[in-house]
Amino acid sequence: MTETLSGPGTVEWLGAHYKTLLSAADSNGTVSVVDSVSPPNSGPPRHVHKDADETFVLLSGDCEFWIGGDVFTRGPGAAVFVPRGKEHTFRVVGDRPSRHLVILTPGGFEGFFSEMAHGRFRIPEDMPAIEESAARHKLVFTGPPLGVQ
Repeated sequence: MTETLSGPGTVEWLGAHYKTLLSAADSNGTVSVVDSVSPPNSGPPRHVHKDADETFVLLSGDCEFWIGGDVFTRGPGAAVFVPRGKEHTFRVVGDRPSRHLVILTPGGFEGFFSEMAHGRFRIPEDMPAIEESAARHKLVFTGPPLGVQ
């Protein structure tokens, strides 16, 4: 990975780096902003945020998105909005990492990234523990990552 994040508040999970720029605590719960760098071919399983809208702002690299069955690719300078309750996922495509901001309204989901990093959880081996944390953060997994059959 040529691009990475560092400094206070930065965590690493499954090769992706996350740095919380604005936490729910900083915004009275209104919003959270996480700077993320994900390696090529990475992305989460399909999932739904029950209580939060999610916006991706792509800064570098390209991502393929799957939102409610629609598939499309976006690159640097693009923004993608996922309304709460909508099944979605993404995958970094190409040979470069993707740096993107993840903005959640209301905030609070940033704690999930921290829990995953500190627990060093693996997919699929540790899915029960991952799903337990996800439930606390009002997230439900609904299917495999893109590219996994």
